[in-house]
Amino acid sequence: MRSTGAARPAVRPGRPYPLGASWDGHGVNFALFSAHAERVELCLFDATGMRETDRITLPDYTDEVWHGYLPDVQPGQLYGYRVYGPYEPSAGHRFNPNKLLLDPYAKALFGTIKWSDAHYGYRVGTAREDLSFDRRDNARSMPKCRVVDNAFTWGQERRPNVPWSDTIIYEAHARGFTMRHPGVPPQARGTFAGLSMPTVIAHLKALGITAVELLPVHAFTDDRHLVGQGLHNYWGYNSIGFFAPEPRYLATGVVSEFKTMVARLHDAGIEVILDVVYNHTGEGNHLGPTLSFKGIDNASYYRLLPEDRRYYINDTGTGNTLNLSHPRVLQMVMDSLRYWVSEMHVDGFRFDLATILGREPHGFDQGSGFLDAVRQDPVLAGVKLISEPWDVGPGGYQVGNFPPGWSEWNDRYRDTVRRFWRGDDGMLPELAGRVAGSSDLFDKRGRRPWASINFVTAHDGFTLADLVSYNNKHNLANGEDNRDGHSANYSNNHGAEGPTDDPAIRTVRGRQRRNLLATLLLSQGTPMLLAGDELGQTQHGNNNAYCQDNELTWLDWSRFEKEETHPMATFVRRLTAMRAIHPVLRRPVFLHGRVTCPAGLKDIAWYAPDGREKTAEQWRTPHARTVGLLLNGHAGDYQAPDGRPLDDSVLLIVLNAHHGVVPFTLPAVPGGRGWRCLLDTRVEDGEGDGRMVLSGKAVDVDGPAVLVFQLVEAPETR
Repeated sequence: MRSTGAARPAVRPGRPYPLGASWDGHGVNFALFSAHAERVELCLFDATGMRETDRITLPDYTDEVWHGYLPDVQPGQLYGYRVYGPYEPSAGHRFNPNKLLLDPYAKALFGTIKWSDAHYGYRVGTAREDLSFDRRDNARSMPKCRVVDNAFTWGQERRPNVPWSDTIIYEAHARGFTMRHPGVPPQARGTFAGLSMPTVIAHLKALGITAVELLPVHAFTDDRHLVGQGLHNYWGYNSIGFFAPEPRYLATGVVSEFKTMVARLHDAGIEVILDVVYNHTGEGNHLGPTLSFKGIDNASYYRLLPEDRRYYINDTGTGNTLNLSHPRVLQMVMDSLRYWVSEMHVDGFRFDLATILGREPHGFDQGSGFLDAVRQDPVLAGVKLISEPWDVGPGGYQVGNFPPGWSEWNDRYRDTVRRFWRGDDGMLPELAGRVAGSSDLFDKRGRRPWASINFVTAHDGFTLADLVSYNNKHNLANGEDNRDGHSANYSNNHGAEGPTDDPAIRTVRGRQRRNLLATLLLSQGTPMLLAGDELGQTQHGNNNAYCQDNELTWLDWSRFEKEETHPMATFVRRLTAMRAIHPVLRRPVFLHGRVTCPAGLKDIAWYAPDGREKTAEQWRTPHARTVGLLLNGHAGDYQAPDGRPLDDSVLLIVLNAHHGVVPFTLPAVPGGRGWRCLLDTRVEDGEGDGRMVLSGKAVDVDGPAVLVFQLVEAPETR
């Protein structure tokens, strides 16, 4: 399989930089890092990817990079590598030239993995396990890398550059969001082309969100054991390439489809944030397959146990951990981030298990090589950076400990809000801190409230509808005997496990969904919504649907033929509009009650049901489940980045988790005549009655509810 009989391409020395396959209009330069390889062969394939047409030894080796230049090779050329070197697992080396390997810098992939024992560098099933050596060729069942032409006409596209304080994130799955959307042509469903459709973008725009955060779109593998069960790695947290979009999300098969999606979302003022997985790869542990990094330079790419380099450090819980302490691995991650910003025009990243990225051999370090590299990089300076601030290694929980410039998923917000609305005792003090922006975690080193990414639901866990419909997880479809997924969900089924026709249960579930959404979008910090929560999406109690690429996870649009008038979607629009209209709901600094307006009213204050500010003793009352949050829009001198004043009115947010009737006295405050109700979660669409209630008068809050009042001010006061 060396050559088809045609003249072998004349290879030139080429250059060691840039890494990957780079087309210059005349030919392609190939460059591959490997510090421990002895020889590298470039394998070229025909358009089907099934026949190897040529195998060429890269002629030069510079600074641990193997490189060569092939004139006349064009974009679209399929290729892979075979890398020669020692097979010594105990020393960390797993070279096996019988295995075709993916280029870590490949910008596009063609085909999918067809699983067999040939993908493993050792003889599967032998007593010596990975100490044995497998000589079978796996090329025919491997994806191939594709040379790309990066040219794309962006036209009038402009980045929205939404300020952090105005950001509302919508977490969605690139495939599941459109697989059942009636407004998307069948051939575009489940792809970036589907996300580009006007009907899809119109829904996002109408919701009032400012950014779509897509679950992983980097090329990833389906775990072999899942495929054997007829399942797939739906979420995509199993990357095998950090530059190539996942092929199954490309309706056209070309990378420009992703760019078109970004351009159309930008035209609508919506940013694109990518969920990225730089903490591990799809090659697993010492018994995993050899697909790319493991066969190129295992000892460089992965963190290995110092006492026995046959085994991997597993701070990710997935079998391996990328070694970002190595300069070339760090370079790869930084090159990937810059590529997606510069070439693909994305607006930010959410980093899966981000504590891993801040680890050095001694543990998590705010001054790690990766965190320092990101902080000083001019290309990344203007994008949004979000960490999932934990991993499964020692000292892995780091919420609040990332350096300036980062925002963080705040799971303490999630758990506190869930427990408060479930009716748990003693939650008010914690709730107050979370709703006010979690200053105890983030108010340091000049960090701002938007550093707290507030969420109640996410891809990992119950949907909002399931959160109020199930007490227990129901994950049997995952094939792990319901052992997978979190058991501490802080959920409440309100009287029946799962679907019910009981009107009383359905009513309270709807109200609690509104209470949870209202709390989220009225809190200081950055709110994140889960796609489909506005439509009542259910996964039937599955809180770990990572392997369910089917109708369990695909949004069911058929239930909402008139989704623009669907009550819950209307309610979300009301909340996002309120957040946009009232800058006091998204202050750029933490509020501590130390700033007042000329009338003497504090910027933030907390009120008991008697209409007076809560005392220290009242905060300690474990059974208290009602509080009023006053936000004074006249206190402080705030300006938008463009200099516009951000003065606002005075709002009172009443949160009541009691199931009985609670009379709440609307406080008498300086300059106020009364209060007008803007929002009421007891109503399906959330619209308040608009009537003014005089200050000092009580309103009856019957059952769990969120009410928002605006102060009606005397004409002469501000």
